[in-house]
Amino acid sequence: MTEQQQLELEAAAFRQLVQHLRARPDVQNIDLMNLAGFCRNCLSKWYKAAADDSGLDVSLEQAREEVYGMPYNEWKTKYQQEANATQQAAFEANSKK
Repeated sequence: MTEQQQLELEAAAFRQLVQHLRARPDVQNIDLMNLAGFCRNCLSKWYKAAADDSGLDVSLEQAREEVYGMPYNEWKTKYQQEANATQQAAFEANSKK
């Protein structure tokens, strides 16, 4: 496999992950963090970091919109739920690891 082919496969996998997350707004970021150690916000930050590394001017809000498929505040209003005590406890326990 060439480096270009690997890059294209990685980009396709990233796009598929983003599409999957957009299709599942019922999956809360805190659940993603508790189960996988990353969430949509992490992907947004990684996207921005990659842009920064490439010398591209991408704001965090633009990166979030790429991942969320809409402005972040709109997604939060439509889909984000308050974390319950169990979710919050798991998050705090995982943060200490």
